[in-house]
Formats: sequence, C-alpha cells, structure tokens
Amino acid sequence: MAELSIPHQHGGHLQEVLRRMPEEGDFIVAADVFGQLSDATRLRILWVLCHSEECVTNIAAAVGMSDPAVSHHLRILKKTGVIKSRRVGKEVHYTLADTEEAELIHRMIDDVFAMNCPNVGIR
Repeated sequence: MAELSIPHQHGGHLQEVLRRMPEEGDFIVAADVFGQLSDATRLRILWVLCHSEECVTNIAAAVGMSDPAVSHHLRILKKTGVIKSRRVGKEVHYTLADTEEAELIHRMIDDVFAMNCPNVGIR
C-alpha cells in the first residue's frame, strides 16, 4: 500500500498499521462471517454445531424450528464456509468446518456463552 498523507501526526504507528491492513476483499469476507453471527437463529444453530454433528431434523428439534427453516439457515452458513456437511445414508449431517474462521467462531461462541466445550481441538 502506498504511503498515505495522514492529516494529524500523533506520534503513533498509523503508517505501519496501514501497511499491514488486509485487502478490501478480506474485509468483505469478514463482514459476511460476522453477519452470520448477527442473526440469533443462525447463532443458535452454530452453537449446536460447535458442540455436535447433527442432521437437520435434530437441529430443528434442538432450536424449535421446522426442518425447512433450519435447512434455509444451513444453506446460508454452508455457503460462507462456516459449516460443512457429510452424507450418512439418507441423512446429511452438519458440523463446524475445519477452518481457522470456524475455530474462531467456535471460541467466540464459547466465550460469549461462558461454556467450556468438551470438543475444542478435536475435529
């Protein structure tokens, strides 16, 4: 990134910070991930999936919603790469993805709800 003309010099390290700033696209991806967490229903589904691999029917029962409504939210979460799925016979099971972003979300959810997950680090 080219050096910017900063209007006020406060003796800080703004130029160095700006040299390390991620690209615009990285912020767009991050905002999308945070957007997933801003929806209470998706947050509840993510909480379940942080701690258990489950099928749509079990997730729906756990969060008190219909299978189609849960499937809608799962599609959105899967599209952003936060969760993954695998087929088990006729069912599809969902769990948190094996990514740094998903692990960060897992830690955030555990911290927000002050829960110690027995599965942290086990994937």
